[in-house]
Amino acid sequence: MTERTPYTLRQLIFYFLKLGSTGFGGPVALVGYMHKDLVENRKWISDEEYKQGLALAQLAPGPLAAQLGIYLGFVHYGILGATLAGIAFVIPSFFMVVLLGMAYRLYGGLAWMQAVFYGVGAAVIGIIANSSYKLTIKSIGKFNLQSFRQNWLLWLFFIVAAAITFFTQQEQVLLFVAAGLLYMFVKAPPQWLHKSRANSFVLLQIGFWNYETSALVKIAIFFTEAGAFVFGSGLAIVPFLHAGVVTENHWLTEQQFLDAVAVAMITPGPVVITVGFIGYLIAGFPGAVVAALSTFLPCYLFTVIPAPYFKKISGNQSVKAFVEGITAAVIGALTGAVIVIATKSISDIPTALIAVAAILILLYFRKIQEPYVIAVAAVLGIFIKLIL
Repeated sequence: MTERTPYTLRQLIFYFLKLGSTGFGGPVALVGYMHKDLVENRKWISDEEYKQGLALAQLAPGPLAAQLGIYLGFVHYGILGATLAGIAFVIPSFFMVVLLGMAYRLYGGLAWMQAVFYGVGAAVIGIIANSSYKLTIKSIGKFNLQSFRQNWLLWLFFIVAAAITFFTQQEQVLLFVAAGLLYMFVKAPPQWLHKSRANSFVLLQIGFWNYETSALVKIAIFFTEAGAFVFGSGLAIVPFLHAGVVTENHWLTEQQFLDAVAVAMITPGPVVITVGFIGYLIAGFPGAVVAALSTFLPCYLFTVIPAPYFKKISGNQSVKAFVEGITAAVIGALTGAVIVIATKSISDIPTALIAVAAILILLYFRKIQEPYVIAVAAVLGIFIKLIL
C-alpha cells in the first residue's frame, strides 16, 4: 500500500460487490469489465499491473476471474485487500445460486430458466465476444497490417492459442508458459538466466439443512481437487465437474447438472459459482458452503502466495517480455473459448441474431450496460420459447 493509492479499501470492496452482483458473461466478460472499470475508466490499476494479474491468474489453476480480482485487491492493499476483494466478488453470486437452489428444490425444475437461458446464452456470447475484442486490441494491437508486422510473434501466439483452445476445448497452461519464455528469449533475454532461482508459484422442504457429514467430507475433497487442479475455470471446470458429480459420485442427474450450468450462466459473478448450486442440491446450505470454500480457497492461495514475488520482479525487462508473451497466448485462448461457447449456445437464427445484436449494441452504444442487454435477452427468450 502506498500513499498515492487512488482509491480506498472500502471503494475497492464496493466495486467487487457490485461486479459480483451485476457482472454477467463468465470469465472472459468479467476480466474485460475489470480492465474497462479499473484500468481505463477509474485508473485505479495500471495496465501493467492488470497484465501481471491476468498472467498470474492464467498460470495458476482455479477460476480465472476470481483470481484476477484477488490479485488486483493485492496490488495496493496486500493480503487484506486480496482477501476482501475475493470475498466481495464471490459472495453475491453465491447467495443468488443458493436462493435458486431453494427454488429448484421447492418447485422441482427450471423449465422457465431454460427459456430465459435461450435468450441470455446468445446475449452472453455477444458480451464475451465484445470483451475479448477489446482485450485483444488493448494488449496486442489493432487488427491492421502495421500491428501484424510490429507484433507478429504476439499475434502468432494469439492465433495458435485460439486454435488449440477451440479444437481441444481446454486451455493449455504449458502453451502460455512456452509463449512467455519464447517471447522473453526473443525480446529481452535475461542476463541472470543461469543464476535464477524459482520465486513464484421452508427450510426442511427446500433442503436447507439436509446433509450428512460423510457427504460434506466427499464434497470438500472433490471440490478442492476441482479448484486446485483444473485450469481455465469457466471452460475447463464444467467437464471436470460433470465427471465427478454425475458419472462417478451420482450426486446429480444429467438434467440437474445441465440446470446447474444454466444457473451459473444467468447469474452474475464467476461461472464457477455453479459449485454452490451443486453443493446445495447435494447437501443443502452446508453443502453449498463447503463446495464454494473448497473450490475458491486453492485459487486464493495460488494467487496470494506468489503475488509478492511476481510484483517485485515485474519491473525486469525479461519478465515484462515473459508476461507479454503469456498475455498474447491467454487472450488467444480466451478468444478460442468464446468460439467454443458460441458453437454450443448459438443453435438457430434467433439466437444468432440476439448475439450479433448484443455485439453491435455494446460496440456502438457504450452507455448501455451489459445487465440491460441480459434483461432484454431474457425477455426475448421467454417470448420465443414459451409464447410463440
